[in-house]
Amino acid sequence: MNSVDVDKNLEKYFFTLYKLAEMGARGQPIKVSTKFLAERVGASQQSVSRHLLELERIGWIKRSVMRDGSLVRISASGEAHLRKVRSGLNVIFEKKYPPSISIEGVVFSGLGEGAYYVTQKMYREQFIEKLGFDPYPGTLNLKITSEYDAKMRTELEAHPGIEIKGFKDEDRTYGSVKCFHAVINNKETGAVVLALRSHYNSSVLEVIAPVGLRERLKLKDGNKVKTEIFLTKP
Repeated sequence: MNSVDVDKNLEKYFFTLYKLAEMGARGQPIKVSTKFLAERVGASQQSVSRHLLELERIGWIKRSVMRDGSLVRISASGEAHLRKVRSGLNVIFEKKYPPSISIEGVVFSGLGEGAYYVTQKMYREQFIEKLGFDPYPGTLNLKITSEYDAKMRTELEAHPGIEIKGFKDEDRTYGSVKCFHAVINNKETGAVVLALRSHYNSSVLEVIAPVGLRERLKLKDGNKVKTEIFLTKP
C-alpha cells in the first residue's frame, strides 16, 4: 500500500479508529459488536463492518471474530496514526514551534533509488530554488532505533515544512515531498526529506545535502548520526 492509499484510509476510517481507542482498545483487546460500534460512530452496521475489515487489512487493528461480536485491539501501526493526528492537533491549537528538534539514527544502505529521485528534473529544480542547494545524487538513510527518536520522527510529520510539489511525466506520477533544513553531525548542512519514496516507513529518516555525506563525514553502515532539524527556516 502506498502513502496516498494510507492517507485516504486515514481520512475515511480514522473516526472509527478513534472511537475504538476511546473505548479502551489501545492497551488491551475489547469485545465490541458492530451494532454498538455503529451507535458510537453514527453509521450503519454495514458501514462499521466494512470499516473494521479495512482497518484490519491495513494493519491498524488486530481482530478476532466471535459469534456475538469481535475482540479488537489497536495495533502499533494504528497507535502511530493516532499519535500523528494528536501531534497535528497540538500544532494547530498550540501554535508553538520549537526552533529545531534532533533525531538520531543509524546509517544503513538503501536500495540505491535515492539518486534516481533526487536527480529528477522537476524535483531537482525545486530543491535548488526552495532549499538553496543542488543535492548530491543520493540520500543518507538513517534507521531510527530509540523510542524517543521515533516520537520525534512522528512529531516531525505534523509540521508543514517546505513543500516540493509532485508532478507527472509520460511514465508515472511522482508524489509531493516535504523538506526541513537540517545540520548533520553538527558539521554539514542539508535537509531531511519526508515521503520521497513510499516504501520506507516512519522508522527511517532520509537526508539530502549538497555533498555526499557518507564520504564527507566518513560514515559507514552502523554509524550513529545526529540530525538537527529546523522546523522554521534557520
